[in-house]
Amino acid sequence: MSLIVFSIIALLTLVLLLWVLNGVVMHGKWEYAVFFLLFFLPFYISILSIVYLTTGSSLMVNSFQFLKEIVVLLAVFSFVLYNKNIFEYPFRLHRVDYLFLSFLGLAFLYLLLPLGEASTLNKTLYFKNMLIPGLIYFLGRNTIFEDREVKVIFKGIFFIAIAAFLVNLFERAIDTHLQSLTGYALFNEDINDIEPTGNFGLTWTFETQAVTKRLASFFSDPLELASSVLLGFSAGLIWFLTSKRENWLLPTLVMICSMGSLFFAASRAAFLAFFVMIFFVAIIFKLYRLILSGFILVLFFVIYVIFFASEDFYYFVVDTITFENTSSIGHLVEWLLALDSMIANPGGIGLAMSGNVGSVEDELRVGGENQFLIYGVQLGWLGMGLYILMLGYGIWTALKVFNESDELMTARIAFVAASVKFGLLLPLFTANAEVYTYVSWLSWWMIGYTVFAFQRLRYPKTTLA
Repeated sequence: MSLIVFSIIALLTLVLLLWVLNGVVMHGKWEYAVFFLLFFLPFYISILSIVYLTTGSSLMVNSFQFLKEIVVLLAVFSFVLYNKNIFEYPFRLHRVDYLFLSFLGLAFLYLLLPLGEASTLNKTLYFKNMLIPGLIYFLGRNTIFEDREVKVIFKGIFFIAIAAFLVNLFERAIDTHLQSLTGYALFNEDINDIEPTGNFGLTWTFETQAVTKRLASFFSDPLELASSVLLGFSAGLIWFLTSKRENWLLPTLVMICSMGSLFFAASRAAFLAFFVMIFFVAIIFKLYRLILSGFILVLFFVIYVIFFASEDFYYFVVDTITFENTSSIGHLVEWLLALDSMIANPGGIGLAMSGNVGSVEDELRVGGENQFLIYGVQLGWLGMGLYILMLGYGIWTALKVFNESDELMTARIAFVAASVKFGLLLPLFTANAEVYTYVSWLSWWMIGYTVFAFQRLRYPKTTLA
């Protein structure tokens, strides 16, 4: 059975890869790299797990593992090769460009400096994980899509959201995590040197404190699913708000499926981030009734918790708010460790010294459950500041494009970019959320796309900006 699944996965990946590379390499459509990321990244860990379960070969795993980086690099090379007068290319740098270049330049400097206890290999791998989103932003920064191509992006996001929810329903029906069937634990143990933990033989992330299942669908863990929900819901919402009323069914279904997956993932940070994003959207559209409805829902929730909820749920909520919950205490401890390191070493302690990625060794890790502090520990206060400014100016620019652009599809991408990056601010406080490649990389591409649109609005006589 696993051989059949592996064969189907290999065939679909090959078809997607050949289609994308035909556009990137043969026709100079470097922009098509985003299509590969869109349809490959959500299934990334599940694909690797099934490949290893079927073949038992780390080499075979590596052949799938590095496809995303290879496609991105080929797209960058395609951009250079198909622009014969590359040195005459009319770049007009925006604030976000300067910030991204400064952030990556600082990281590259820390790669070269003999700083920190991490090995050169681990530093290089960590820098690669920081560089690739920058290259994806660069591709978005130089992407010109027709409406039909932007529609493929949105339809792809819709497909992922609906498929994720259907898999959640399947998991609930058989009362088993999909990861228990794909060889996730074996892959983590043999390839990533992570031993199975928790009551379900996966990791602690896949269960609540009450030992109930948190589902992840085909994503790497429930936290990634919960963060990705923001992308699906915001895409469905803007499609609904900017389409004719008779076309309500598909975006409504996408929003319902996204909310359903949010409940299956059972992430407190993502729940709060979802409501924060809703308020953000309500303010953008001046939907004051939506804001009032949100406050009423919060009030009803408080009343339910105080007067009607079970004792276990009541104390679960109270312990979360007061940081007495085990998970909340863990976050707080990690934050304090990171802040202590930043105070003692305001210039940072070097790459691959914080975070929850494979290139960071457990015995060297300082902090790791707050994306801002992760960069602060490694790159100092300057690095953290540059990252925060990147996010802030990226969101602001996307909002400007949404409000000013006459191109419907561009405005839709700008809306999704702004709302997702804003909604992700809270998960960034409780997780190394930049490792959630599907939502992180795709939203950085969208930020790049909207910065390009912003420059075209400001400099209409310049065809490329």
